[in-house]
Amino acid sequence: MSTFNLPDLGEGLEEAEIVAWHVAEGDHIVADQPLVSVETDKAVVEVPSPHSGYVKRLLGKLGERLKVGAPLIEFDEARHADAGTVVGELGVQPSAAAAPAFEGSARATPEVSPIAAGPAHARGGTSPAVRTLAHQLGVDLTGLRGSGPDGLITRTDVEHAAADKDKGPSGEPAPLRGVRRSMAINMTKSHAEVVPATVWDEADIEPWWSEHVDVTVRLVRSIAAACAAIPLLNSWYDSAAETLQTFLHVDLGIAVDLEGGLIVPVLRDVAQQDAAALRRNLDTLKAAVRTRSVAVADLRGPTITLSNYGMFIGRLAALVVLPPQVAIIGAGRITLQAVPQGKALAFNHRLPLSLTFDHRVVTGGEAARFLKVAIDDLEQRD
Repeated sequence: MSTFNLPDLGEGLEEAEIVAWHVAEGDHIVADQPLVSVETDKAVVEVPSPHSGYVKRLLGKLGERLKVGAPLIEFDEARHADAGTVVGELGVQPSAAAAPAFEGSARATPEVSPIAAGPAHARGGTSPAVRTLAHQLGVDLTGLRGSGPDGLITRTDVEHAAADKDKGPSGEPAPLRGVRRSMAINMTKSHAEVVPATVWDEADIEPWWSEHVDVTVRLVRSIAAACAAIPLLNSWYDSAAETLQTFLHVDLGIAVDLEGGLIVPVLRDVAQQDAAALRRNLDTLKAAVRTRSVAVADLRGPTITLSNYGMFIGRLAALVVLPPQVAIIGAGRITLQAVPQGKALAFNHRLPLSLTFDHRVVTGGEAARFLKVAIDDLEQRD
């Protein structure tokens, strides 16, 4: 018998929350088979089995937060004569509990949680990611009608059910979990440390504007240009050590708004990517964020952040700088405005920009010059 502890998931993570068990006590499993899904910071990560054997005991409950190194599961290798090649025991009729956890058959044992058990607990089918979301939002999938094909329960169905559940004054207080908890911690940290200041201006993008132009990619390019000209804003400030680390590469955090909170995946080394690569990599990251399958490494280490809030509403905003970063750029809603041209007026599309910076290490002049470079780049025809 052996105990498997919650492994180090990388990137300095210290704890994780159990959101779904994929095995039950008594199951036979093989090496690298998914054991459990845990939420660490803003990603849901599957933890694989280190070897083959039988599950003797699950040592964590759904919703429980475990420190790295805490006991997670007990294995009983003695019941398994051949590591990884024999499923069940020779001469013994396999029971439902001894079946592999991922053979496509549903178990209806009491030990299996609604998240792990899958579609049998809901009127329509659903995916593991949606079941995980339902757990995080406290939504019971039993009896929930899905709006997808053949009654499939979608993320939207779960989010609407969560919103309905939370309406009215009778809702009971509930602990923050997952993305909301992470956001609360990060915003508190920012408020306690950063001395924010914001500058605003607009870029006239009429020379290249059309409904089909990829505005986000143009914004990324302009930020890369500004970081090259004023690299100080592409830095980390360690207030405890009073050190400033300025980067030559630009790892850009892209704020993605979800029903459950804000997640910021990172586009790596954006100055070295062309427009097609930026769009492709951005689409991949956003898809992973929405399915909660984004790698933990893709959420770590942004050197500066972009929030394109204008796709919803709003022209200008004083955004929140998340330390150790020292700057965040916001892009507001593009509007058609009257612009003087000699004695006449022209109507041009203009893009408002907000630059919030940490005034402990960045001066107003440096921030203004940074924003000017970004605007100059945005106003180029190509």
